[in-house]
Amino acid sequence: MKVSLIQTNPNTDRDANLRITRELMECAIATDSPDLLVLPEYFEFYGGTLADKLAAAEPLPGGAAYAMVQEVAREHGVYVHAGSLLERIAEDERRIYNTSVVFDRRGREITRYRKIHMFDITSPDGTAYKESDSVKPGEEVVVYELDGFKVGCGICYDIRFAELFLALADQRVDLIVLPAAFTLQTGKDHWEVLSRARAIETQTYFAACGQWGTHFDNGEPRQTFGHSLVCDPWGHVIAKASDGVGFVTARVDRDVLERTRTSIPIHTHRRLAHH
Repeated sequence: MKVSLIQTNPNTDRDANLRITRELMECAIATDSPDLLVLPEYFEFYGGTLADKLAAAEPLPGGAAYAMVQEVAREHGVYVHAGSLLERIAEDERRIYNTSVVFDRRGREITRYRKIHMFDITSPDGTAYKESDSVKPGEEVVVYELDGFKVGCGICYDIRFAELFLALADQRVDLIVLPAAFTLQTGKDHWEVLSRARAIETQTYFAACGQWGTHFDNGEPRQTFGHSLVCDPWGHVIAKASDGVGFVTARVDRDVLERTRTSIPIHTHRRLAHH
């Protein structure tokens, strides 16, 4: 199975974000013929004020981003793991869900995952992030099937919580997909090492698809790290995007999965409960 990660630099112009994202998706399809396309976190809209985010959120199914991704999946016969969308919550006017939506080759929605862990941190340069002010956490661990492979879901800050990935490993997933908007400050030190660790401990392929570049949050410039990458189950980085907007493609190989799990059968050796 071939997986292409689309790396974009979204801002608060949804029409431009969707146009650029679609162009990159179609370029990846024409160039690499992937089975699965992965988009970054909040590929449709990023930055602005809290009021901007709440106003931009749309119910799912519905909205321009949902429709665009669905159309690409159907027109090109490709699975799309649509990074994350701002999902409006009918019963909560103050918060949204940060939601991945997955479409099959016919453009049908097959699952959605709502980000569980909220990014409420202070980065090394003193910048404060408080995702829980505007986002309601999800609660479900989500796995879906894709042409005989089992795929697990995470989003961005989730990467730091090993228990989520052990729960996915318990379900014997083959690939974990993690859309992200990792900050430059944390990304330069933690992005690759965490991705590799998650791949090694779960013995899966790990596809981490990041935003790259500058956006403005409440008028303040902020940087995302990019470096979208795929790790194999041994922890090798087998594909990585350069700085800038673009895409990168890797192969998920069933033989590599089986060889890794047979040589070090950690699934049968685990002794401590982790639930």
